[in-house]
Amino acid sequence: MFIERGIDRQKKTGSIEVITGSMFSGKTEELIRRLKRAKIARLKVEIFKPALDKRYISDKVVSHDENSIMSTPVESSGNILLMTGDVDVIGIDEAQFFDSGLVDVSISLANMGIRVIVAGLDMDFKGNPFGPIPGLMAVADHITKVHAICMCCGDVAQFSHRFSKAEKLVLLGEKDEYEPLCRTCFTKATQ
Repeated sequence: MFIERGIDRQKKTGSIEVITGSMFSGKTEELIRRLKRAKIARLKVEIFKPALDKRYISDKVVSHDENSIMSTPVESSGNILLMTGDVDVIGIDEAQFFDSGLVDVSISLANMGIRVIVAGLDMDFKGNPFGPIPGLMAVADHITKVHAICMCCGDVAQFSHRFSKAEKLVLLGEKDEYEPLCRTCFTKATQ
């Protein structure tokens, strides 16, 4: 072990990475890609998702392109700390559905030397900041904003437009409930 000026060069350094954007922009695909690369590097990886997300398979994170990776469903962000063992990398999908404590949990994990990769929607169906994502972006070491393609005009899309008039914030759905739209088309659709 090399120590210079009180710095332990062998000590793991943690970080927080946020992958965000609209629905159908490839957030989960990017999360899975990064986690699979970490596994190839023989790092110990744990993946978590909110228990309420049962759209595909309860114990897997699945992208819209049907790529998947095993995961553990949890009820709250505090459970992630309780279930984290000796790991190098933690992946968290659908982070917008977690409680605001996810920010502190992510900071604690990063401070323990763990690489935390979080994926989630940055805005809800009304175009407002969604859940703990804004707080995570504020404390992140790296932020990747991915974009979809507007289903109306083909431009770059950053909004998740909901077809139904349902007002509840959390409405799990796919292409039958949502479509990605650019700012101009989203504004027209929501007026």
